[in-house]
Formats: sequence, structure tokens, C-alpha cells
Amino acid sequence: MQITDQTVALVSGGASGLGEATVRRLHADGASVVVLDLSSSRGAELVAELGGRARFVAADVRSEEQVGAAVDAAGELGELRIAVTCAGIGTPGRIVGRRGPLPLADFQRVVEINLIGTFNVLRLAAAAMTVNEQVDGDRGVCVLTASIAAFDGQVGQAAYAASKGGVVGLTLAAARDLADKQVRVVTIAPGTFATPMLAGLPDEATAALEAQVPHPSRLGQPSEYASLVRHIVDNPMLNGEVVRLDGALRMPPR
Repeated sequence: MQITDQTVALVSGGASGLGEATVRRLHADGASVVVLDLSSSRGAELVAELGGRARFVAADVRSEEQVGAAVDAAGELGELRIAVTCAGIGTPGRIVGRRGPLPLADFQRVVEINLIGTFNVLRLAAAAMTVNEQVDGDRGVCVLTASIAAFDGQVGQAAYAASKGGVVGLTLAAARDLADKQVRVVTIAPGTFATPMLAGLPDEATAALEAQVPHPSRLGQPSEYASLVRHIVDNPMLNGEVVRLDGALRMPPR
């Protein structure tokens, strides 16, 4: 699907990491962008830097009202045709740790943000896309973000792996649900990327992570994620698929 001067992209978690890189790429390619992120994020600063064709909407992906406001903002800029869900958290915790079982609230919060939040953005964005005229056979494209933890969940990742596994399971069903609306759904499952989630690691830990990646033996760059998003938008046969973006990495148990 081509990006035109009427194309609008909505990116959740768009103020940092993978989301920010995607916002910058799609904006540079000519799309208007809505940056959906928490009020505590640097979304307003990012939009001010980008200048025209960009808007920040403070929202929690779990909120129907707040995400709906972001979708409405996209409609004010043009035609919402691209939605990318990058909002997520990676709070670790073993099922049974030193202090007993993992608090249920901790598990729920990860699933609510990573899975339910993803679905909330998907359903509201897709509904808005259905009224668009077709461009290159599509009315819209939704790109979801899972993780290789969905396949290679490590010790302490029960909540995170379950939430991302849910996104993986959602992908094909959503693509089939929306096929008659000409809205595609594709999921990217990133490996280890140089994002704020890993920014606090000491150099030795970062080097150890890089050494696990067969080729290229380094952390992925957010711009490489954004490049894949753009390819998914461009390639009409990519639908209902989960694409691992991980340099052939398969995570060990620990």
C-alpha cells in the first residue's frame, strides 16, 4: 500500500524505542503520524521536533476512551491507514519466587498492557480503516508487536511470554476476521533490541546478549524494526504472519 499525502499512521508507544523509530520513518516517508503514549512520555517533545503532520495524544492503551480519542485525532489529519502497536512492558517475575507466588496483579498488569492494550488499539483502528477507499487493494494495515519471548520464554518471563504469545495467537485470527474489510494484520516478533527496556543494563550484560545473536552479533536497531514496518505496509501479500526479527537468535532458558 502506497503512502500518500492523505495517509495517517497511529503508533502506540510511539514516544520511545521501536515506536519512536517507526514514527520517524513513516513521517519521513510522507505519512502524518499520531503518537500515542503516556502523558509522562516525551511524546510532545517528539511531535514538536517533527513539526507538521504530527500530533501527540496522551493515552493508556487499556482505555477505550483514550485510544478512541487518538483514532479520532488521526481522522482529523487524514485517513487512518496504518496502525502500529509498540506499547508494552516487560516486568519480570518467577511464578514462585523467594517471597511466594507471583502476585496476580503483576501478571494481570503485563497481560492488560501487552495483550489487551494491543487488541484495544487494533479493534478501534481497524474499525476506522474500514470506511477508507481501497488503495492498492487495502483499506489499512495493522502491525502488532510480539517478541521472541512468545516462542523462547525464559525464566522469569511467564507474564511477558504469555502476553506476547497472546499477540502471536491473535495475528492469524485477526487477519482472517478483517480480510473481508481489506485490512491486513501482521506481527513482528523482535529479538534483543537497543531500546529503553535494555538501556539500564551494564556493558558486560549487553555484550553477553550480543554474543548470543548468531548474525549479526549485536543488538537490533529500532530503525531496523521501522524498516520492516514499512516493508509490511508496502507488501500486499504479507498478512496473517508473525515475522521474527532476531538475527537467528533462539533464547536459552536463562
